[in-house]
Amino acid sequence: GQRVRVPLGKGNRLEVGYCVALGMEAPEGVELSKIKEVMEALDNPPLIDGKMLELTGWMAGYYACAWGQALDAVVPAGVKRQAGTRVGTYLVVPEEVRERLEVVLKELPVKQAEALAVLARAGEPLTVSDLCRMAKCASGPIAGLREKGHIRAVKRRSRRRGVEVGTTEVGTAPALTREQQGVLDRLTPALEGDQFATFLIHGVTGSGKTEVYLSAIEKVVARGREAIVLVPEISLTPQTIRRFKRRFSKVAVLHSHLSDAERHRHWQSIASGEVEVVVGARSAVFAPARRLGLIVIDEEHESTFKQETTPRYHARDVAVMRGKLEGVPVLLGSATPALESWHNAEIGRYTLLGMKDRVGGRPMPEVSLIDLKNEKAPLAGLSETLRQAMMKALDEGGQVMLLLNRRGFHTFVICPNPACGKVLKCDACDVALTYHKGRRLLICHACDAERQRPEVCPSCGAKGLHYGGIGTERLEREVVLAFPGRVVKRMDSDTMRTPGSHEAVLSAFKAGEVDILLGTQMIAKGLDFPNVTLVGVVNADTALHMPDFRAAERTFQLVAQVAGRTGRGDKPGRVLVQTCCPEVAAIACAVHHDYEGFVAGELPERERVGMPPYGRVVRMIARGVDEGVVREYMERLAGALRAAATKGVRVVGPAPAPVLKIRNLYRYHLRLVAPGPKPLRELLRTVPRGVVLPGGVELGIDVDPVSML
Repeated sequence: GQRVRVPLGKGNRLEVGYCVALGMEAPEGVELSKIKEVMEALDNPPLIDGKMLELTGWMAGYYACAWGQALDAVVPAGVKRQAGTRVGTYLVVPEEVRERLEVVLKELPVKQAEALAVLARAGEPLTVSDLCRMAKCASGPIAGLREKGHIRAVKRRSRRRGVEVGTTEVGTAPALTREQQGVLDRLTPALEGDQFATFLIHGVTGSGKTEVYLSAIEKVVARGREAIVLVPEISLTPQTIRRFKRRFSKVAVLHSHLSDAERHRHWQSIASGEVEVVVGARSAVFAPARRLGLIVIDEEHESTFKQETTPRYHARDVAVMRGKLEGVPVLLGSATPALESWHNAEIGRYTLLGMKDRVGGRPMPEVSLIDLKNEKAPLAGLSETLRQAMMKALDEGGQVMLLLNRRGFHTFVICPNPACGKVLKCDACDVALTYHKGRRLLICHACDAERQRPEVCPSCGAKGLHYGGIGTERLEREVVLAFPGRVVKRMDSDTMRTPGSHEAVLSAFKAGEVDILLGTQMIAKGLDFPNVTLVGVVNADTALHMPDFRAAERTFQLVAQVAGRTGRGDKPGRVLVQTCCPEVAAIACAVHHDYEGFVAGELPERERVGMPPYGRVVRMIARGVDEGVVREYMERLAGALRAAATKGVRVVGPAPAPVLKIRNLYRYHLRLVAPGPKPLRELLRTVPRGVVLPGGVELGIDVDPVSML
């Protein structure tokens, strides 16, 4: 569990690695004379405990990566660099002096004896200034003790003053509803018995799942155990964090905006047992809680729990494995569970706990479809029906939320010349450029490259370029013009760039200072605003036609989740969904809050084609600057995989990725599909290393991918 610095190669270059085992004998076939000394052990205490070594070993095998890569994912960079600490000189009492302390004290002058006694009692090294203060003496007696060898100066690393773990006055818990109490009763034996089990809470939006999490954590904390709570990064809002800090006195919050020093401080606090609850995004699943009692994954269906760089782990599945290794329960919750989780509950691998009623007996909001094919101005953001509904909701004192999961002003720019008709794309990516009017720039949403808006078509020189499509920036302008005098705020990654910007907008909205809140999916989840009486989905089709087998599932989840933001107070809520495909099952089922109906139609189709949850998928993607070299390598790799594949394993591809080029790198991919993970693991263990990778080409292996783009 410690990192060590070791000499490697003929030149004995020094490298840092992790010690994962200790042995008294040389490995078979290795001469003792060839074994080199470890130069230095870097961590005291070790950064990784035994259970985490097991977990990372499993990750390396399952996700087809090196064990060292898995270990590196567990330990934050700031912890490895010991950010926020400094090396100083400290005083200690040598062991040989401690053994005859009483005799030594009698032989010393009074001031020296007092200083030595204080240092011996301190139980930890002290600086010269600290010892002077505590012994009420000048530096002279201390210098005398050092000359006699009774105290010794050592170099030690100490923390600088840094962020403190949040502490607060613990509030009282509200009374649970009958349904909440029933779910908690089902959880209690596992919470109190140190036993592994995975529970899936399928609770409609507004049913009070968070209160169940909090009550379950209270039971664990009361036993002196700790809990890890994973939420999507997008849901790490001040509103969420406050709920936990109101109920627990010691809460650590881990998120992507922490500095290295802050992350190191939190890591040390968690590892030393100072924390009761760890709340964080994906990587918080590795928090070094030494007395773990419960892991909670809220909104477990969210794709942001999947890491998109090596090791490409899924935090939900890693959490389940960690729970199994630690012998603690794992609690998954969602109004729209991932189909893999639902299937695991159907076959008995998880225990399904239903919450079908909203707190306070509030009804689910009425949802209506607006078929954009029948609208007079289908290219506008707001249909007349949605505009009138917004006016009515605002006049009655309610607030409005609008979801459009595309940012920017215009989503494409096209040449008007019929002989050309080219869409302006990024020079480095196979992606249409988006026009951002506020910045007067064309921006690539794949690589963030920016370029000036051209006056003529770059291909044929035609004038009068056509700007089309609608993003949140254009929607904001349309709403401001349609509702003069109303306060409108936009939330997307363009407007929420500065620290605290999320909290400022959400606080103003909750306080009633904002009438209309519009934005991308960041407004769709985890928010609770009782005065929202209307939610409008401006275009429900944005993800529906993506070349991805999860497109329908994602569309259903997004519409159902944003619909749940309304009707959470005393006023009834209403949802209007604009779409060109009202007949599609994903949208039709979301309109009726019918998750089980959607599942009943989607699962047989997945089973028919052998896709998850009925099959396992590995996506292999190669990228490089020369398209021909990348394609040729993938064809050789696919041939080797087919030759080695056992019965039941399908190799699909290779083919150009849906987005062929990103950052000047051409991308080709293939899929491996099998009924279970074992034959895929065997293929990945042996085949790729036998196919020579050309220079300048990178290969990524994504086990259980969540995106096929």
